[in-house]
Amino acid sequence: MTVLRYSVDLALAQRLADAADAITTSRFRALDLNVDRKPDRTPVTDADTAVEDAVRKLLAAERPDDAVAGEERGGSATAPGRVWVVDPIDGTKNFLRGVPVWATLIALVEDGVPVVGMISAPLLGRRWWAATGEGAWLRDMAGERRISVSRVSSLADATVSTTDLGSWVEHHSREAYLRLVDACWESRAFGDFWQHCLVAEGALDIAIEPIVNPWDVAAVRVLVTEAGGRFSDLAGTPRFDGGSALSTNGLVHEQALELVTAPEARNAES
Repeated sequence: MTVLRYSVDLALAQRLADAADAITTSRFRALDLNVDRKPDRTPVTDADTAVEDAVRKLLAAERPDDAVAGEERGGSATAPGRVWVVDPIDGTKNFLRGVPVWATLIALVEDGVPVVGMISAPLLGRRWWAATGEGAWLRDMAGERRISVSRVSSLADATVSTTDLGSWVEHHSREAYLRLVDACWESRAFGDFWQHCLVAEGALDIAIEPIVNPWDVAAVRVLVTEAGGRFSDLAGTPRFDGGSALSTNGLVHEQALELVTAPEARNAES
């Protein structure tokens, strides 16, 4: 009988996601939801901190020798050894406005490389997970199944998604993103975790963001690559801490990179 290397870690990640879902679903659309602003002006709710605290408590009991890095309580996602990287609510703006598109993201990073990813979106009724060498998986109302990226090989037939056009103006180049949009068949703005998950499912071909944090995409990197796709920053480096993100089916990755890193785009960014 073959024992999968990360099966125990995946089982723990499932339990962590269950604990997170119990908190987020109980606080979603709560009339007494407390909302603050962090120094970077992004919102944080009491649900965000409660989820991260609950996950940290469970990890302290189950993995006392592992480090933890989270969006709300800090820590280094790229520290040596084993680090659990937590985004308690990815899509906090949706959460606080009552839009049901948000998720808890949990990743296990070993010596700077994400090896386990868990993404749970309870109001969408979906949970995605992956581990190095063990494939990418989805559980939804249709059951549990292995997922894979699309086979679209031309931008002219591809669908691209981003989070917010304004972020391209501030952090890279609006013209670069629109050049990519013009080269593709369709464009959407599903945003945040969901667009990357849809790439892993084969429903989208490209998900691209000019600015991300490590906890936004550590789990995503495992999911997309285990689904047969490719993940990099906008410089083309396959890292989750590069400050930007590009998930594709692999076949259109270089085509997309070429458009968003053209000389005029690099000049606009600088």
